[in-house]
Amino acid sequence: MPHSRRILTCAAAAFAVASAGFALPSGAGAAAPPAATSDFDGDGYADVAVGVPDGTVGGKAKAGYVNIVRGGPKGAGAHGSIRVTQATPEVPGTPEAGDRFGASASLTDLNGDGIAELLAGAPGEDVTDRGKDAGMVTVVGGSEGGPGPGSTVLTGPSPSAAYGKSIAAADLTGGGNKTIAVGGTDKVVARVIEGEDSIVTTVVAAPMGGRAPVLATGDFDGDGTADLAVAYWTAGDPSTQSHVRLWTWDAGSSSMANFWNTDNAGVTALAAGDFDGDGHEDLALGECREIADENIDDPCGPEELAEGGGVHVHYGSAAGGRFGGRTQTLHQGTAGVPGVPEDGDRFGAALAAADVDRDGRDDLIAGAPGEAIGSRAGAGAAWLLHGGAQGLLDAGGAARSVTWNQDTSGVPGVAEAGDTFGAAVAASDHDDDGAPDVTAGSPGENASLGAVWHLPGGSARGSTAFSPRTLGLPYLSTAHKYGNPLTTR
Repeated sequence: MPHSRRILTCAAAAFAVASAGFALPSGAGAAAPPAATSDFDGDGYADVAVGVPDGTVGGKAKAGYVNIVRGGPKGAGAHGSIRVTQATPEVPGTPEAGDRFGASASLTDLNGDGIAELLAGAPGEDVTDRGKDAGMVTVVGGSEGGPGPGSTVLTGPSPSAAYGKSIAAADLTGGGNKTIAVGGTDKVVARVIEGEDSIVTTVVAAPMGGRAPVLATGDFDGDGTADLAVAYWTAGDPSTQSHVRLWTWDAGSSSMANFWNTDNAGVTALAAGDFDGDGHEDLALGECREIADENIDDPCGPEELAEGGGVHVHYGSAAGGRFGGRTQTLHQGTAGVPGVPEDGDRFGAALAAADVDRDGRDDLIAGAPGEAIGSRAGAGAAWLLHGGAQGLLDAGGAARSVTWNQDTSGVPGVAEAGDTFGAAVAASDHDDDGAPDVTAGSPGENASLGAVWHLPGGSARGSTAFSPRTLGLPYLSTAHKYGNPLTTR
């Protein structure tokens, strides 16, 4: 694989965490950090980051921001929020029209202190000596007093590189340091700490036709260290092809090594979880659909069942075993999944995994933002698909699930055309009661001002909604599309 080794500099793409006041552990002997947390403000409750790349900041349209919505005893949305922009004193850069800060966002504990840092992508950022829309990824420290010091993780190398379209972070090397994977135009790179060096290595370089690569992490080869999953499309003649590939860190070459592939899956989302409870990580491919005229039967299922999207799951195995040898496919035509598969539903366009029912097996939350509710096209819906001994389907091929939309009893609001409820989904325990809560974004709500729904314990009972209006955020127009992306850990 193409690979470039360089120590990052402040002028080029520094990740100056030490000078910023939240130094990462370094070296192979460093202790592994504690479990990931999305507690950005240090109050002991998981928070949720809402990227608002279409938000206006300082009069600059689509300069973008990230809204960190605090968790607390009443869950997310009832305890205020923190608005992080490039006008925030601790954050590098200046808000400019079209920066799209917050196009990707991740809350992750980079330095193992129990408080999350915010990673935010701005693919429209213009970078001096690099050109227009080179893109940038920024890290902002969390703290009890609000946003802590920030610095630049990586900038795109050339005009239109658009670094920051997607982000993922995990300890991919096993050395205790988080590797940050960054998606841009036609490329995925990984920024790795190896010993005292900071390395940028190319993971994928391919013509992606303007689509953002999809990133996820999980231990797919069962060796105890996280791997990187990448979904991307290659645009070409005679047809567009799609790929889902897994990568592991190769210490010998100081680069990422590809160890598993599936093609023609046509996916929009990925989620890692142990859906059958066997102790091995599985990978769900979301909005599995036809994007070319061939190979629809592998792996997405028959064409007549894929028109509305679907979820295809590859199951893990013990270390040394073959990942993905066992598969399952779900859609709205599957027994136990409410609804009917229809063209444009986009079932699985957003995915998140968590053990919502606390039975020891992860469940899958799947959004279908194109789902019609009655005659209201694109109102959107989301499903909670329960894991079980066989995974997301039982031995008879049936699922066990519930579905929500804005016409579901207990869910605030009214389903309206174009709401796109379920365009983003996430799960974390925001009220610290031991049960993961579900959040679902609806960026089309209220003439595309947007909103997010909080479903405590994955239940419509007691669910609430929050938006820029309810949180007291400034908005000069309504088309902020609040609610996509969403991230929790």
